[in-house]
Amino acid sequence: MKGFAPVPFTQVEITGEFWKERLETVLTKTVPSQYEQLVKNGIVESLELKQPAPPLRIPHNHHDFTTQIFWDSDIGKWIEVAGNALSHRRDKTIEDKVDRIVDLMARGQAPDGYMNFWYLGREPQNRWTNLRDNHELYCAGHMLEGAIAYFQATGKRKCLDCMLRYIDHIAGVFGPEPGQKRGYCGHQEIEIALIKLYRLLGDRKHLDLAAYFINQRGAQPHYFDEEARARSEDPKDFWAKTYEYNQSHKPVREQTKVVGHAVRAMYMYTAMADLAVLLNDNGLRKTCETLWKDVIATKMYLTAGLGPSARNEGFTADYDLPNDTAYAETCASVALIFWAQRMLHFDLDNTYADVLERSLFNGTLAGLSRDGCHYFYENPLESDGHHHRWAWHHCPCCTMNVSRLVASIGSYLFSQSDTGIALHLYGGATLDTTLKGKPLQVIEESNYPWSGEIKVRLKTETPIKFDLMLRIPDWANGARVKINGKPVGGRKPLTHGYIKLARTWSNGDVVNLSLPMPAERTYAHPAVKADVGRAALKRGPLVYCIEQIDNPTMPISDYRLYRDSKLTVAHRKDLFSGVSTITTYGGRISTDDWGNVLYRSKPPKVLQSKITAIPYYLWSNREKGPMTVWIPEE
Repeated sequence: MKGFAPVPFTQVEITGEFWKERLETVLTKTVPSQYEQLVKNGIVESLELKQPAPPLRIPHNHHDFTTQIFWDSDIGKWIEVAGNALSHRRDKTIEDKVDRIVDLMARGQAPDGYMNFWYLGREPQNRWTNLRDNHELYCAGHMLEGAIAYFQATGKRKCLDCMLRYIDHIAGVFGPEPGQKRGYCGHQEIEIALIKLYRLLGDRKHLDLAAYFINQRGAQPHYFDEEARARSEDPKDFWAKTYEYNQSHKPVREQTKVVGHAVRAMYMYTAMADLAVLLNDNGLRKTCETLWKDVIATKMYLTAGLGPSARNEGFTADYDLPNDTAYAETCASVALIFWAQRMLHFDLDNTYADVLERSLFNGTLAGLSRDGCHYFYENPLESDGHHHRWAWHHCPCCTMNVSRLVASIGSYLFSQSDTGIALHLYGGATLDTTLKGKPLQVIEESNYPWSGEIKVRLKTETPIKFDLMLRIPDWANGARVKINGKPVGGRKPLTHGYIKLARTWSNGDVVNLSLPMPAERTYAHPAVKADVGRAALKRGPLVYCIEQIDNPTMPISDYRLYRDSKLTVAHRKDLFSGVSTITTYGGRISTDDWGNVLYRSKPPKVLQSKITAIPYYLWSNREKGPMTVWIPEE
């Protein structure tokens, strides 16, 4: 299976309604509205380097920190969202906005290549003095990713050239040579960007710099200790009290437990997995596999949300997965997709693709509203009605993170090797590629995730012998395959969750894949105390929830799911332009005869009631109200 790599989304046309609608929303609604917010909140203005610097828009918090310090990252991510969206369809109005920002960036860049606008505008004397807290390299990483995406979409090099000068500056400041700083960023990200740059330009120095940052992390003497002392601070005064917060508590190859800030962890593991493949580093690979098992077995919500704690925006103890206080930051689910995709290409193992898909359709997609202009930062699995979407945030990282993921969805559907094509996700897409020197078009047609009936058509000028790998999700028991209308004989064994169809393919060949998609209950490990005595509803890749608006008879908390009640699936065109719901019958607690006493010896009545569930990613898109994923069962 080795040798498979993701196909660039620029080679993939999205044709299915589910993702096509999301892409169009991002291009026409999300990108313009985000730009308006960047202007309204002074983020674009910060690139103008006005003197004296304007008063802070976001005051320092109790840690003496303002999120305004990483505004550059919001600029970079917005450029990436725009670039990804423009790859699907060019739009002059959007390009003009990007070009205006790029002009400001180029104008403000220092002669030595340095380009962080917080420091250029407010603290030029303090450059590179607080990597632990102040996100300089993190911001550079997101700006670099934006520059790469915009160049790939439009061919315009100005932003990329600015970032190449900045990266050369960074490579001169950091490294193992005499006179260089031995540092790395408190918030990992630049490593991912540098690896993308290496893949774009093929210059080994960018890969080496990414590897340096990963390998140096956690080395002794600890850089963040030395840096704090150089600022005349006591390292013990670090607000988080532990370097587990930013995963620098020990060298990365010695880490066996997933700890700290969830987004930082996922970004670091993504880069580690990339480096393991590119450098054939078996040690990094084994570390990634150990950490993967830890997070999946003990720390991941059913929705693929990560991190129960708001205090550190991350992880606590094994099986600590509360529902109503779940932090589960959208950015963390997005970053889990990044990591899962890299892990998937170690061996093309469905274990990783299953998590990628679950995060994509649930924990991640919930972060972006149907209208494309409202967002979730936290993604609880239960709400009393006070948690709802917002139009902007003082830390708007999730807004661009979820939209840049959606706009690049095509890069997660297919992979290619010298000998084959793999399909990981379904939903309607066409891949235009070349295999063995011959043009090949792979056309996948389906109404996924609402239906598991999938058709794959092949167009080729001449017959080509190759392996067609089709992913069979872990929830699809009894999948069936036909080639040109004829069932594939016998029970064809799966290879790491993929069915391998090896043959010489001709123009017009058709493969039909049928994935059974019944609604089903799911249960949590008994150690997850919040879910004891509760069940959740799933269908295909989708986790479901119940909202008050669909179940108005009683408060959501009073509903009970009967263990043996039938689950009925109905596709409703009147809801969200077409969505499959799950209905069943359960009980609801009645207080009609309770009176004014607080306690009594007789239990409350339980009346039968219909329960309607919708996909979790769609909650809070109508009126505000209570919601739960995990339903008490009896």
